[in-house]
Amino acid sequence: MRAAIEEDVDWIGVSILSGAHRVLLPKLRTLLDENGADDIRIMAGGIIPQEDMDALATLGVGRLFGPGAATTELVDYIRTWFAERNPQPA
Repeated sequence: MRAAIEEDVDWIGVSILSGAHRVLLPKLRTLLDENGADDIRIMAGGIIPQEDMDALATLGVGRLFGPGAATTELVDYIRTWFAERNPQPA
């Protein structure tokens, strides 16, 4: 987390297969917020049930990808997110 803040990243990506997503992701969000990095978004992937995805979204955790999500889906999501915030001049 410290490196992400120091490097001024836009996103932190987390892969969780342990089932600890309901503890780790909110804690990461809280630590970022407490350290003035509330603009850093969190995305995660792993074995995360839909009901947990919904609960995590309400806690400020960003996009979550379930089992079988293709890497291209993550890349497309980030590219689209970036393009929406940084329009190219005509």
